[in-house]
Amino acid sequence: MTDTLPKPAINGHHEPKVQLLKFAPEPVVEETPEVEAVDRADNPLVDWLTVPDVPILPAWARSAASLKANTVALGRLCMWHTRYHLLRMPKYAFRMTWLAARGLWRAVRGLWPTLTAHDQTAPVKALRAQVKANPQDVELAAKYALAHRQRTITRRWRWGAAATAVAAAAAGWYLAPPLLQAGMTAAAMAPLAYLGLGEDAQLLDNPTPPLRVDMTAQQLNDALRAAGLLKQGKGDDEGPKVTCVMGPVRDGRGWAVIFDLPKGGGKTAADVLAKRTAIAAELGVDEIQVIASRVRAAAGGNAGRVSMWVADDDPYLGSPNPSPLVKAETFSVWDPIPFGQDARGNRITVPVMWQSLFFGGLPRRGKTFTQRLMTAAGLLDPYVRHYVADGKGGADWMPMKAVAHRLVMGAEDDAVEALKAMLKELLAEMERRFVLLRGLPVSVCPEGKLTPTIVEKYNLPIIFVTIDELQEYFTAMERDDREQVINDLCRIARRGPAAGFICNFASQRPDADSVPTKLREIITLRYCTQVVDQTSSDMVLGKGKASQGADASVLSEEHKGTGVLVTGPASFVTVRADFLPGPDFADLCQRGRALRQKHNQLTGDAVQDVTAAADQAGFTIAPILSDCLTVMRHTARMHTVDLLQRLENLDEDYGDWDAERLARELEDAGVKRTTKQVNIGGKNLAGYRREDLEAAVPPELLDAR
Repeated sequence: MTDTLPKPAINGHHEPKVQLLKFAPEPVVEETPEVEAVDRADNPLVDWLTVPDVPILPAWARSAASLKANTVALGRLCMWHTRYHLLRMPKYAFRMTWLAARGLWRAVRGLWPTLTAHDQTAPVKALRAQVKANPQDVELAAKYALAHRQRTITRRWRWGAAATAVAAAAAGWYLAPPLLQAGMTAAAMAPLAYLGLGEDAQLLDNPTPPLRVDMTAQQLNDALRAAGLLKQGKGDDEGPKVTCVMGPVRDGRGWAVIFDLPKGGGKTAADVLAKRTAIAAELGVDEIQVIASRVRAAAGGNAGRVSMWVADDDPYLGSPNPSPLVKAETFSVWDPIPFGQDARGNRITVPVMWQSLFFGGLPRRGKTFTQRLMTAAGLLDPYVRHYVADGKGGADWMPMKAVAHRLVMGAEDDAVEALKAMLKELLAEMERRFVLLRGLPVSVCPEGKLTPTIVEKYNLPIIFVTIDELQEYFTAMERDDREQVINDLCRIARRGPAAGFICNFASQRPDADSVPTKLREIITLRYCTQVVDQTSSDMVLGKGKASQGADASVLSEEHKGTGVLVTGPASFVTVRADFLPGPDFADLCQRGRALRQKHNQLTGDAVQDVTAAADQAGFTIAPILSDCLTVMRHTARMHTVDLLQRLENLDEDYGDWDAERLARELEDAGVKRTTKQVNIGGKNLAGYRREDLEAAVPPELLDAR
């Protein structure tokens, strides 16, 4: 016997009943099968309720950019075919004439039985044979004569009709105007040429547009297998293959494919990125043409899913793209800065607020031009204050004298002292801002950081700290000064972003001696132009980045202004930076000066710079006077030997100048020397005083400062 006791209701539902056996020490529970929502084999709705993980639209129709790229590709294909066939028009004309003659022969041969009444010839021949066999049969002879006469009449009117048609066409053609004659000729030749076509002849060539790169799923599998990413098969079995989630399909100027590595092989997407060079070699392209990246979970990917795009040719060559900043009226650095384009032509922007930047690479690869893009955006925002130091002291950053609150040029002793003073000023300003931000109510400063409202209300402009050729300062300093400057830079880069500081550093040699690791490692955004090897690339972009695919050593000398941009631990893209030439940058500096004057934000060295004021006012100052004032901006006096050396560093054209020519040119510019000897550090040598140079500047400019 058993007693059945219901269990108490839980959340309004009763649990299954439990049967207790009176003689059993332990209760036995009757288990009910688990209810499956969709996956049960006998569920009639399983096919309807299971949503396939497959895109609805084809790959080429999933974005406006893709549609535009394919439309452009179709236009290029049509233009290629048009040029191809237009070039072969003489060949086609000759071929059409030949085919028309061939068609005419076929037409005459086909019409010949009709013109000769071939259908009546057989009966006539049969009757003639009978007449020869029975010459006495008068009735048979009469039938033969009648049939022969009918055939003769048929031939005559058919030949007459044909001759009349030909004569009428010839007369009509002769009497027609030239344009109509051409149309009639074409109308006659077209069907004849078509009739002359056959299996062995065709009017137009049937070309295949040349593809520099071709890709199929089989080629992809072969390339991955040769690179050691897929296991080799045994016998006739090729082995495991990738699963193509998309493609390969044509995408703009290349092939796009998204694939999953097979399970059980122990390979990941990171292994594919590390083997980019080997894969490129197997596909028959340069590694710069292979753009590969992981597909993350947020985009529906996994650790074994790879997105790959193989370009038809080098995507980073050709005419440079002008920077959109040149035509912009104003710009807010709170917005991402337009930076360049990737291999597929997509616009790349870089958000710089709360960030710090580092640019590295070999000389003359566009590093400084690219670094200036960040500064150029800040020029168009009047609430950005610029602190600039150029260790090379050349002409690249000279236009910033019109805008920069502090401008340090060169790495000589006086410039190094000016840099140290600039850093102390920045640190003091940073601490002042933190004190101010801590004192603001949460309603005004909710996150303890600057906001656009705070910037304007409390006059706390965003500060751009731009230092180019950083290694020049470190190599010019004594050890103690070097360590102090490094510590100051680290403090600014580490804590400054919250106070509105944006660090923008650049160096040619990013090794541990030139740019210490502790400074490089706290930089968030990095950009590297061509370098000599993967080790140098990792020094700029971060340790291990080359193995992930972010390798600037694959770039060549032709890739000026192209580099690898790293924006996160696993985020990178090769970018062809926008082109901003020197004259356009100088114009932006003048526009930035006018903006700051309009908003009462022109401060520091820019206010005192007479050459910048002269440029803005339209005054003409002798170039030698302007250049001497520029190189003497950090010192009150300078020996002639040092002045000539710095002028040559500023502009190579000064390389053949001597002291006599310098004195003559400055005298012609209106400089009157109060003394020809200056004492610097106990050395009394020939030289110049800055006061004497400034005295040659028009007084109205000095008063307007």
